Amino acid sequence: MTSRGVAPALVVGLGCRKGCPASTLRALLDQVLQDNDLDLQQVQALASIDLKQDEPGLLALAQQLSLRLTCFSSAQLAPYSPRLSHRSQVAFERTGCYGVAESAALAMAETLQGEPARLLVPRQKHPQATLALAVCP
Repeated sequence: MTSRGVAPALVVGLGCRKGCPASTLRALLDQVLQDNDLDLQQVQALASIDLKQDEPGLLALAQQLSLRLTCFSSAQLAPYSPRLSHRSQVAFERTGCYGVAESAALAMAETLQGEPARLLVPRQKHPQATLALAVCP
């Protein structure tokens, strides 16, 4: 909550393995929100990399939450690399991006607000997925 008592708008960045179910993504999201005393109603958007634009689990999660999933190319996500809490060489080899969840969250938040965003919750890792939260200023 801000000093004015208004909860900040959040963007969820997601990365996942092929075939990761929506239930796993939702459980990870719910856990991160709970751990950080945040509310699902604050979530304004979901974002990932374009390689995942047809991933059934991501699409199902977006549908469950009535949010659009926006996907960015690795070239669009690359400029966020210096701002990541963790740079994964494995992620880079697979996607051309050093961190899908954090980069996508930052890119989407800045697209929505038109000004620099910041990570509120850095990459949270699950065996099948990663998630990060960016706050819209």
